[in-house]
Amino acid sequence: MALLGSAAALQDSPSSARRVRRTRRRGEAVAGLALAAPALLVFAVFMFVPLGMTAYYSLTRYTGFGQPRFQGLENFVQIGSDPLFWRALTNTAVFTVVSVPLSVLGGLGLALLLNRHLPGRGLLRALFYVPVVISAVSAGIIARWIFNENFGVANRLLSLLGLPEVGWQTDGPAALASVIAVQVWTSLGFAMVVYLAGLQGISGEVYEAAELDGAGRWRVLRSITWPLLGPTTFFILVYMVITSFQVFDIVVIMTGGGPQNATTFLVNYAYDSGFEQRRQGYAAALGVVLFAIVMVLTLLQWRAGRRRDLA
Repeated sequence: MALLGSAAALQDSPSSARRVRRTRRRGEAVAGLALAAPALLVFAVFMFVPLGMTAYYSLTRYTGFGQPRFQGLENFVQIGSDPLFWRALTNTAVFTVVSVPLSVLGGLGLALLLNRHLPGRGLLRALFYVPVVISAVSAGIIARWIFNENFGVANRLLSLLGLPEVGWQTDGPAALASVIAVQVWTSLGFAMVVYLAGLQGISGEVYEAAELDGAGRWRVLRSITWPLLGPTTFFILVYMVITSFQVFDIVVIMTGGGPQNATTFLVNYAYDSGFEQRRQGYAAALGVVLFAIVMVLTLLQWRAGRRRDLA
């Protein structure tokens, strides 16, 4: 009987241990939720509630005064036939396609350069990061002075080089190029710092092994550094795509959306529709469309990154 009791106890012990572990995990989860509840509540109030209200107003005709009048999907139908919306979407797409790769590659180049032992390396890192911490309004004011057609630094430099001056405020492509240049300037430091963190997380033994195998710098960069920086690059890409679709302050200060809507982006168009034209229901619909575009792009990047990691 004693042997039978010992055998039963041995059989019950694994299930008892599992029950203890489940109880412990459940208690830890409850404690974690209790600690995170205040932050989650604030996040819900200032994120999900505005999103829900935006979705509701997008289905109404609303001027900001009185009661909104429900009209279903009429705002979205109007967006589909709105040429200014498609112009703003095209401008935003061009802005993103050009500025994001330049920022990513430029940030990677700076990180590779400043990850070495150089004199004044700390000062150089700080100088490249300064544009990130200054406000977008300040950056826009500086850029407006630089690209001024009459006395700006950009045209002065072009004149000294014997090149024709550029109409940064009157020529559409030039105005868009100036906004892209400022966006790259203000985002290079962010990509640089994140890439520096990624580079310093790569073990030196990997590079020593590659050096012993006779791999050159380009082969090391292509076969070791770039693949190991995959998660870092994924984070930077997602962040910069989202921020490029939300660009607003720089455009308002530099060009105001002109000339002839050449620098009108989706956020600027939504702002003008809601607060200048008092079509807040239509502006809410534009916000919903913008949110959907950003979500789709983020999911596509996430799937591409996951497929690369599993390959």
